[in-house]
Amino acid sequence: MGRLVINATHAKDDAERATLAFIVGATAVGADQECTIVLTVDGVWLATKGYAEEIQKDGFRPAGELVQEFLKNGGQLWACGACCKPRGITEDRLRDGAKIVGAANVVEVLLASDNSITF
Repeated sequence: MGRLVINATHAKDDAERATLAFIVGATAVGADQECTIVLTVDGVWLATKGYAEEIQKDGFRPAGELVQEFLKNGGQLWACGACCKPRGITEDRLRDGAKIVGAANVVEVLLASDNSITF
């Protein structure tokens, strides 16, 4: 089994990049690969309740569906704590299955991964 880390840096500001992160993530976990999506910068909004459900890029599946599929199939969804803080995002605002993590968690998962990609 492989391990993939995806860094998603966008949300509504770039619906295509936000959606692509979850297309790749959902594909990875659907193929029984371990996958962690690390949300940074404005991407942290994707960890909040209901946010991804408002993103729909023409030609792509709705982002909310992809996030749910990713989590249902065992994907890990991490929001950068340093990025959440200035945006006022706290644990109580997160969707089920998402968590806020620190830089040490990100470094650990990156060092243990086989590959990483950024959107």
